[in-house]
Amino acid sequence: MKKGFIIITTLFTVAIAAQKQQSKEEKRGLDSIQKLDEVIISSKAIFGNKYMAKNRTGSAYYLSPKELQKFSFTDVNRALRSVPGVTIYEEDGFGLRPNISLRGTSPERSSKITLMEDGVLIAPAPYSASAAYYFPTIARMEAVEVLKGSSQVQYGPFTTGGAINMISAQIPTKFGGKIRASYGSFNSNQLHAKIGGGNKTIGYVVEYLNYASDGFKTLPSGKNTGFNKNDVVAKIAVNIFPNATIKQSLEFKFQYADEDGNETYLGLAEDDFNTNPFARYAASNEDRMTTKHTQYMITHHLNFSKDFRISTTAYQNNFARNWYKLNDVTFNGDKQSIANVLENPNSLSNHFSIVNGSVNSGNDALGVKANNRNYLSQGIQSKLDYHWYKGDSFHDLEIGVRYHYDDEDRFQWVDQFSISNTGILNLTTAGIAGTDANRITSANAFATFLTYKLKYQNWTFTPGVRYENITLKREDFGKNDVLRTGVNLTERENSVNVFIPGMGANYKFDNYFSLFGGIHKGFSPPGNQDGQKPEESINYELGTRFDLGGIKGEFVGFFNDYSNLLGSDLAATGGTGSLDQFNAGEVNVSGIEVLLNYNFAKKESKFSLPISLGYTFTNTEFQNSFGSSDSLWGTVTAGDELPYIPKHQFNAAFSLEHKNFEINLNGRFNGEFRTLAGKGNIPNNEKVASNFIVDLSVKYFVNKQLSLTTNIINLLDNTYAASRVPAGLRPGHPFGIYGGLEFRF
Repeated sequence: MKKGFIIITTLFTVAIAAQKQQSKEEKRGLDSIQKLDEVIISSKAIFGNKYMAKNRTGSAYYLSPKELQKFSFTDVNRALRSVPGVTIYEEDGFGLRPNISLRGTSPERSSKITLMEDGVLIAPAPYSASAAYYFPTIARMEAVEVLKGSSQVQYGPFTTGGAINMISAQIPTKFGGKIRASYGSFNSNQLHAKIGGGNKTIGYVVEYLNYASDGFKTLPSGKNTGFNKNDVVAKIAVNIFPNATIKQSLEFKFQYADEDGNETYLGLAEDDFNTNPFARYAASNEDRMTTKHTQYMITHHLNFSKDFRISTTAYQNNFARNWYKLNDVTFNGDKQSIANVLENPNSLSNHFSIVNGSVNSGNDALGVKANNRNYLSQGIQSKLDYHWYKGDSFHDLEIGVRYHYDDEDRFQWVDQFSISNTGILNLTTAGIAGTDANRITSANAFATFLTYKLKYQNWTFTPGVRYENITLKREDFGKNDVLRTGVNLTERENSVNVFIPGMGANYKFDNYFSLFGGIHKGFSPPGNQDGQKPEESINYELGTRFDLGGIKGEFVGFFNDYSNLLGSDLAATGGTGSLDQFNAGEVNVSGIEVLLNYNFAKKESKFSLPISLGYTFTNTEFQNSFGSSDSLWGTVTAGDELPYIPKHQFNAAFSLEHKNFEINLNGRFNGEFRTLAGKGNIPNNEKVASNFIVDLSVKYFVNKQLSLTTNIINLLDNTYAASRVPAGLRPGHPFGIYGGLEFRF
């Protein structure tokens, strides 16, 4: 008992020392923050703070409130780029629909990673249609947790690369709030307001965020190419029996978001991009994205003691979107997708002339599709956490269970337009709703997991297993049954049962050096085609965390051995948008991740000079050959590399901090990547070139309540291609400067 008490006391000492390094805001702002493994973490968080992230048996990163507030990014791509192992390619320049990969998973629409907000699956239909056309606004998040590698079996269904959990506004313990406003380039503006308070019995928080821009691209008509987004979040929590021995509380969360943007899938041909990368073709003039999202959550916490807790959350997410956008071009009866036209502007010159509005087209030359879809994602999940001490050892048992249902309802149509040589579109044939895509895909999923943590002396072990039972269905009513009578109904169904084991271990030599590693099964649900197998892999990692001479860091090597990689037919990657998955066979993905932190300032200095360096190397290789006419990766030969994954990524962040001001500089090198599978030198028409982008943030603290801010995006004004999909080259965000103020009370 005495030795156990010494261990506990030592852990408290280490934890308190670690916490002192965090800002007062971090200590106050998140009720999920806990100082020790021995304290049960909130069901909303994966690990909850820097200390916990650094002491996991797998690789993990915690973006704290302080880090997020340095730049107050509205673009999740920029917020995540400091995290090693995260690969991102941009699409619109504002991060509205990010493409995120963790350790070499397919990045398209972030569809191969587990995305959560407050511990709840947040993709529109995470099992049946996981492509994340809705993504939470990063500007309203208080923290972001990134989990990679072993010991992640709690967070499915996607377990290959990892999980990202975004933590929204937390209910404060006393009355307070903030107002932040900014304005800058391209008529971009932001208003963010939050107010909340609480006591021992009840607490609340209400938040509003508006983010809008005219966009940095130009249309011949002069119409803006920007967007307008709104976000509202409200939470209320009640301690039901504050004086009872068994503590109980209820928390209700409501979230609403909408977007209205003049966004398009249409990029530029190579020559036009080189001439004017920020132009848009006239044929995309009518393209428009409208969305609405609502989330309802109610969480019940049952605390039997400080060692035993059960948390249960019921949730429902509703998402409706209609991306009305140019889909195809017809000349003399020859219909071509916009991806084909932009890829072959010379051989399809007549089609291309219609796209750029340099000719008077015939009727019905442009097909503008209403990609009208409604999503539902709902379920109930519960987690039991119990820990105990026995002699010199600490034990923690976590059991989780979730029943989940989601669906995607497609009810789409195509309007036909002509275009004049002045770039004006005229509606020639109005489509009928339901005559393009008219189907419902759905999924019922039961998931449960069990993880066990054993800490003995310097060792920590975390074995665990996850079980998923998934049934995926599709009901296709056909293009001629818009009333859905079922006269032409076709159905298909696919089911899968899988156990997903994992094991992580950590050995702590002292407070300055530790080794960790693990092995786990990677899994991604299959499509609804009968008999299609899921994506599976065996994943390994080995790493070290250290603090040597003031240099703190992490070095990790990983290897993912895919036995069956799945690709998805997404319109976002130039496909048909059917979402059908196809087998890509065996693939090896390996790499290293490096993170280094150092503060150049002495302890007695009035200044702080922290620097952070991150590097990711990712190597991918197909182990077999295959090819098909609808494969978005082209004809694949054994030894080819995966598309969309750069080999090299590097990030450097430097800050000068003083009680009256701070200056933050962040630079990101993103290596070149290919858009079709291949090896060796990348052909120009299949390459997205490397780029190096620097952002700058300056803050001046007038007093404790008021601060003035200046943000510069792309400080060096580098013009670069962000991607070649969905159709043609697309530019990244050019130089932009934004000024603002923030008032706290």
